[in-house]
Amino acid sequence: MGFFDGLIGNASEVKVEKIVEEYERLLAPSERIEKAYKLVRDVFIFTNKRLLLIDKQGVTAKKVEYHSIPYRSITHFSIETAGHFDLEAELKIWISGTSEPIEKTFNSSLNIYEIQTVLAEYVLR
Repeated sequence: MGFFDGLIGNASEVKVEKIVEEYERLLAPSERIEKAYKLVRDVFIFTNKRLLLIDKQGVTAKKVEYHSIPYRSITHFSIETAGHFDLEAELKIWISGTSEPIEKTFNSSLNIYEIQTVLAEYVLR
């Protein structure tokens, strides 16, 4: 991920191997990471069982909040592809019991359809 992308709020894909090393203690025994993305210091991870949102807080990022969203609680989701002038793709995920979606922005080099495929595979079971 480029520094500029991080500053303007875009997320980029991270190698799964690197994420496994850092976050393996959060995984259930039968859980595996499918895809991972980083947004400045925050990370979101798609596993075969749930979506993990990792929110690093404060100046030093010592305080970390971990959100675990089982795929069965996702009521619907949408993607918006990058255009010619708008170079960002967007992902919105609605969770049961909430009215506002979780929104994530990705840089144009990311294939937003890959994310949609991961979500569709698990949400549509």
